[in-house]
Amino acid sequence: MAEYGVGIGWRPEIAGYVEGLPGLRFAEVVAESVHAHGELPPGLQSLLDREVTVIPHGVRLSLGGAEPVDPERVTHFVAVAERLGAPLVSEHIAFVRAGGVEAGHLLPLPRTREAVDAVVANVRRVQEQLTVPIALEPIAALFDWPDAELTEAQFIAEILDRSSALLLLDVANVYANARNRGTDPLDLLDHLPLDRVAYVHVAGGAEHQGLYHDTHTDAVPQPVLDLVAELCARHRPPALMLERDGDYPPGSALTAELDAIARASGYPAIT
Repeated sequence: MAEYGVGIGWRPEIAGYVEGLPGLRFAEVVAESVHAHGELPPGLQSLLDREVTVIPHGVRLSLGGAEPVDPERVTHFVAVAERLGAPLVSEHIAFVRAGGVEAGHLLPLPRTREAVDAVVANVRRVQEQLTVPIALEPIAALFDWPDAELTEAQFIAEILDRSSALLLLDVANVYANARNRGTDPLDLLDHLPLDRVAYVHVAGGAEHQGLYHDTHTDAVPQPVLDLVAELCARHRPPALMLERDGDYPPGSALTAELDAIARASGYPAIT
């Protein structure tokens, strides 16, 4: 993937703001929010008209589920990627349903080899229909399953190696997990295959009842920006993306966050 620098997640609520970013070369859209056929939302279409690269980001494939991925959801996911002319797609190392029940949330997997097998099998089912690479995102988990057989880094690396997938690294998730577990986030960065990173998410969060939640509705905190700098000192990714999914602030606040990510990563500001 070419270098795109700093980007932002496209959402209908901030479409006008995103459309007006003069230096924008990279954006992401939730795959399930896009119709595979017909007209795209005007703000999203204008990005494509400007030759901004737009990546579809799936949230409902349930790659970590025990059941095979839903063929209809895979077909839609692939069609959206083709509709956007995307050079890659992304989804989560997580499950969202079991036994036909939809959780409505991204749920963590036990770090076992059986779970690795399930993820890899489902990723391969998706890859059979894709013509572009897929990047996998480890999630922020509010709990860990007991009896882990692998460390987080080993779990991620084994999935990537066996599936030949790329890594979508969310530094906010790295920070949230380390803070909630009482571990050092740099330890994970030092044990991940950073040369496999396709792009990076950067987002805000907040503490609630003793746990740090990856909310996507709060400003990016300084420790997450510090992690961006640490990551880029080790291996600068092709693109970093501000993720915001609600409680949208004024454009000036979004601009300040994008500029802060640019400073931390060493990429030019897009505003």
